[in-house]
Amino acid sequence: MSLYGLINTSAAGMAAQSTALSTVADNIANVSTTGYKRSTTEFSTLVTSSGSGDYQSGGVDTDVRTAISGKSTTTSTTSATDLAVNGNGFFIVSGPNGTPVLTRAGAFEKQADGTLKNAAGYTLLGYPVGTTPSANSYAGLEVVNVGDLAMKAVPSTEGVVTFNLPIGATAVTDATKLPSANAANATYTQKTSFTAYNNAGSSLNLDVYYTKTADNEWEVSVYNQADATNGGFPYSSAALVTETLTFDPTTYALSTPTSLSVPVPNGGTLTLDISKSTQLDSAYTFSANVNGNAASAVKSVEISSDGTLSVVYENGSTVAAYTIPLATVASPDNMTVISGNAYLPNQESGSVQIGTAGNNGFGTINSYTLENSDVDLATELTRMIQAQNIYQSNAKVFQTGSDLLKVLVNLNT
Repeated sequence: MSLYGLINTSAAGMAAQSTALSTVADNIANVSTTGYKRSTTEFSTLVTSSGSGDYQSGGVDTDVRTAISGKSTTTSTTSATDLAVNGNGFFIVSGPNGTPVLTRAGAFEKQADGTLKNAAGYTLLGYPVGTTPSANSYAGLEVVNVGDLAMKAVPSTEGVVTFNLPIGATAVTDATKLPSANAANATYTQKTSFTAYNNAGSSLNLDVYYTKTADNEWEVSVYNQADATNGGFPYSSAALVTETLTFDPTTYALSTPTSLSVPVPNGGTLTLDISKSTQLDSAYTFSANVNGNAASAVKSVEISSDGTLSVVYENGSTVAAYTIPLATVASPDNMTVISGNAYLPNQESGSVQIGTAGNNGFGTINSYTLENSDVDLATELTRMIQAQNIYQSNAKVFQTGSDLLKVLVNLNT
């Protein structure tokens, strides 16, 4: 056995245990880091020669592995933007250079510019609501910015209106007296008003008139209340829309039309679903649920388990703004670990796959929750003691080889 081989082998052993101690140090330092995944050092033999003859010592090689796919416990918080993935998947975030990377560290906090950044400075990425994400690329992702949604008016574009018209009402047969004629002596069966919003966020009250014209037939007319004369007819402008409603004579359910398109003054077209309406021998009823809101400051944000980020305004309205996706790869533990508790997919890990939380094998997103570090301090202290003892043993072998080498050198003197 070569003395130089003995010395080199023990030196390799010290280097290997030094690497092990380094991973232990990293783990202990990050015992409180949100979403941190512990690293371990795996050892493998190095053989310089094999077979008969003098034994030649080899050494040991190391491979540092990070248990990126490992799961850990969670902690409840008081912030809606503190997020944890329950199951498979990673948040997609953007670093200082704009490159999308993956992370489980979901301690996001609203910045002055409205973006959401975690403790490592990575910015949360998502899709505007209604966008269909690419399943295998970052295309379409944008920075989630709740500040851009402040003081934003949302015009009314859709709604659901349900009503019952009394079947026993008296029909109005004189067309000149129908609300659609907009005469001062207009006659109608029922009147109701509801509120919609224009592009500027101004609220408008719309007057709805229902007038029976024949069996199973009614006229509906919608006017802008602001055009009314002393609260009624005649209006200074014609009806925004007039339609003839027909009801099935057997089921008394509304036959046609099933929707009503109302052009909102200084706004868009408001499409009302009226398909569930009826004509029964009962009192008149009316209910309306219409979208849209006036300009209002953002009060808070809410994030659901499927990643939908909704903005809650001071006026009480809630608007879905972004979808926060999740990403994964075929072999998460093989991703490249980078600073900031983040990871980069590579050839060994497989390409990124993106989807909606709760679907197709992706986990759900828990708001007001953070994922803890998966480091067990007692285990790390035990590993540290073991690595220290093995390092010292290798050092003793190194010292012994060095002493023997000195003896050989001194034989010639």
